[in-house]
Amino acid sequence: MPDTPQAMTIETPTLTVAARVWGPADGAPVLALHGWLDNAATWDGVAPLLSGLRLVCVDMPGHGLSQHVSPGQTYAFVDTVARIHEVTVALGWTKFGVLGHSLGAAVASVLAGTFPERVQRLAVVEGLGPVAEEPKHAAERLARSLTLEHEKRGRGSALYPTVEHAQRRLEIAMAGLTPQSAATLCARGVKEVEGGFTWRSDPRLRLPSRMRLTEAQVLTFLRNISCPTLVVRASDGHPFMPKAHSERLGAVPHARVVEHPGGHHLHLDTPQAVAADIQEHFAPLGGPR
Repeated sequence: MPDTPQAMTIETPTLTVAARVWGPADGAPVLALHGWLDNAATWDGVAPLLSGLRLVCVDMPGHGLSQHVSPGQTYAFVDTVARIHEVTVALGWTKFGVLGHSLGAAVASVLAGTFPERVQRLAVVEGLGPVAEEPKHAAERLARSLTLEHEKRGRGSALYPTVEHAQRRLEIAMAGLTPQSAATLCARGVKEVEGGFTWRSDPRLRLPSRMRLTEAQVLTFLRNISCPTLVVRASDGHPFMPKAHSERLGAVPHARVVEHPGGHHLHLDTPQAVAADIQEHFAPLGGPR
């Protein structure tokens, strides 16, 4: 793919979504989704190493250059899935591949289980389905979420004197993230305001979820995935509960697992091996059309 992506603006019925697009217009369509509080630049290391794909790397709503949701709306997980579905419809795609990291992997997994007839190939990096919770915690979770929503209403994000200060904060928050990777994310994720620099992401993204799916619901979505699925794990990535992760892998009918050295952002820190896996996985979709 070319080393320089194209900027794209996608108008959905509810939001304006920004994207970085790599590859030829007639390449095999693949939607790429980033992690929580990251942005589309998370794929800047992998994308130039791919060929034959039309890789549309979106800033998910509330992230990067994409529009924030309206007052009174939230970033509930299932609503995020719905908004990403709207993006695929706005692009005019009937069949496509999906690539996701972390939160993006969770969204991609559920999207593939919701529309198995549309998603032809799925690749997830450091994630498979969303964080789940037992029903007994529902009341406590909702109370805490609503209380914090009220307490933090109208508050902005942290202010930093320089971009470098924001970058250092990101490196600390995401232990193991290399300085170069942090700089890549900050280039798209930080904006200048009066008095310094702050995050572009919507502060409401940091609020706790009002409700989470149960593990049984997550497994239902995963069992409904019908396409070949690639699961990429990092040797030093986010810890997974072995039993739950094993059950999730077993629920996906056509899953293949690979593991590489690195941390949670291995696709950005050391993209070569991950890109080779992704290229091989999406190759059956075909090259330029």
